[in-house]
Amino acid sequence: MTKNTKVNAAILIIGNEILSGRTQDTNTSTLATWLNSIGVKVNEVRVIPDVEKTIVDTLNVLRKENNYVFTTGGIGPTHDDITAESVAKTFGLKYEIHKEAFKILESYYQSGEFNQGRQRMAWMPENAALILNPTSGAPGFSVENVFCLPGVPSIMKSMLGGLTNKIVGGEPILSHTLNFKTVESEIAKSLKQVQNQNQDVEIGSYPFFHAGKLGVSIVLRSEDQSKIDNCSSQILEFIKEKKIEIVDR
Repeated sequence: MTKNTKVNAAILIIGNEILSGRTQDTNTSTLATWLNSIGVKVNEVRVIPDVEKTIVDTLNVLRKENNYVFTTGGIGPTHDDITAESVAKTFGLKYEIHKEAFKILESYYQSGEFNQGRQRMAWMPENAALILNPTSGAPGFSVENVFCLPGVPSIMKSMLGGLTNKIVGGEPILSHTLNFKTVESEIAKSLKQVQNQNQDVEIGSYPFFHAGKLGVSIVLRSEDQSKIDNCSSQILEFIKEKKIEIVDR
């Protein structure tokens, strides 16, 4: 894969606790920020329950449409942790004890602590590649282009460093934010004209209300800083004409 290739990914958040609202998802933001920094564009994010058929069906769609798929959740020691078994079914692989993962976990826990529940974390699709866990011992794993990470945000984040060399990205995706004291309807037409002239720059418009100020943030994203700069100057030109105030956030 060359550096100029467009590389994309999907994020699959697995867990009833996210859908019920009991747990807040922060993994999407962490993963997307990291992926952008290594030149992988996130195409979509899905949140699904701990249901085998749903996991298998969703993975079969996402792994064909994206260079990479990252899952979080469902690889712990409890009965509802079914991600590993579901991935095995997705790829038609045996679900078995991963000898290396078993050794890692066995040495991590003190004598007598490596019980049957914890041993479940060593069960993976056959020949899965391990993703080492510097925080809590239990490794994640990957099969082809699917990478399975834990749902606990701090643990998941700590494992990304070990993945950097395994993911081949394009140019890092750069971004620049401009904040204005205005409403979207006031700038929509002018912004559309700028977007039409700058097809290689993704322009996003996001209203905000901060410290009593109502405004709009314009976020410019591209792999090319000069294209962002050019786009930014065109926006600032019409902002000046309309006498719209620039604000700090």
